[in-house]
Amino acid sequence: MAKSPLSVAEILALKGVRQLTKLRVETLEEAAAAQAAGIDMLSVPPELLLLPDFRQICPSPFVVGGLEPGLFVTAEDYLRIAFKLLNAGANAVYCGASLPIVRRLRDEGIPVVGHVGLIPSRRTWTGGFKAVGKTPESALWILEETRALEEAGAFAAEIEVVPAAVATAISLQTTMLMISMGAGAGCDAQYLFACDILGAHDGHYPRHARRYADLHSEYQKLQAMRIKAFQDYAAEVSSGAFPVADELVPLGDDVQKAILEALQNT
Repeated sequence: MAKSPLSVAEILALKGVRQLTKLRVETLEEAAAAQAAGIDMLSVPPELLLLPDFRQICPSPFVVGGLEPGLFVTAEDYLRIAFKLLNAGANAVYCGASLPIVRRLRDEGIPVVGHVGLIPSRRTWTGGFKAVGKTPESALWILEETRALEEAGAFAAEIEVVPAAVATAISLQTTMLMISMGAGAGCDAQYLFACDILGAHDGHYPRHARRYADLHSEYQKLQAMRIKAFQDYAAEVSSGAFPVADELVPLGDDVQKAILEALQNT
């Protein structure tokens, strides 16, 4: 029997005790693999989480439903989708929106995961896809952002592409669970995207993303097999080698003769 997900209280009790594992999954196959591998936490887009099969194949991880910035606007928008995801089996929601919206969600008892450090949707303010916290001023800013999220009621926060020493020091100064994406083992959980771990694409891989497989090469092999099969099929249609008698509905000679005569006489 599959175990139940950790509660927020149980997760917070593990702060400083052991490192948790977290993955971003975007397919049912990835979710099923995470379940089988015993991954602690998952970040899941709404469209995947809302599939009726999702929690059936992935009952054990603590699931954070992703509320991506820009898809929702008002606090009511966020509340509506957050409750929908919780009803579908989410244990918490990720919210990169403003502090008042984080606070509003928390006021309704919704567990919220926030975000500090490099926040992709706000990268223009910190210089693009670059590390944050490499100066005293920047490090203090991240600490202030962390404390503001904690005050707003978030129970956890992703801390992305921040020097390990800085992330460790900040993690020690907050009661929130700090989830590292490229911010070192001094945080409370490690977070990577499944597509990066699996080597599932030929695009850019972040420095912090370690590849444990090379699915992209396997996908290329499968695509080559598809193309070859389609080419062989087209060639045999052209040559008359497809279809053959064994691939057609059989008909006895006498029956066939009778049918053809009936069709001709109609």
